[in-house]
Amino acid sequence: MFRLDSAFLRTSHPIAALRLCAARLQDDSRWPWIVLVPRVESAREIEDLGEADQAQLMREIVLAGAAVRAVGFVLGVAVDKLNVGLLGNVTPQLHAHVVGRRGDDAAWPGPVWGVGEPTPYAESALTRAMAAAQNALRR
Repeated sequence: MFRLDSAFLRTSHPIAALRLCAARLQDDSRWPWIVLVPRVESAREIEDLGEADQAQLMREIVLAGAAVRAVGFVLGVAVDKLNVGLLGNVTPQLHAHVVGRRGDDAAWPGPVWGVGEPTPYAESALTRAMAAAQNALRR
């Protein structure tokens, strides 16, 4: 039975259940950021997915990129570059980060991990961001 690691419950908000992944908005308003977690029991690496699910993960990463851009748009944050990462060093459950980056963000040009403290969304911004992401993910 698939269970979402508790780290995702503490650091992100549910957006949508895609064909393969649970899509979640990372609760750090410094970057438009979506995390995709394949709903596959015990998956830690891409190789733990069958070929069809590997392809589906890539399709959902591309879809999440559109959602990240939509979040950035409604929040007035330009997305100049999409970063996609599948690290899993801290939370080993297989997941993909899709992060909207811009030349003036707090971590540019380095990675977002470990830079400062997360800035949780204000309630109104969270509502707008989640709605934008959900609409983009319905395509």
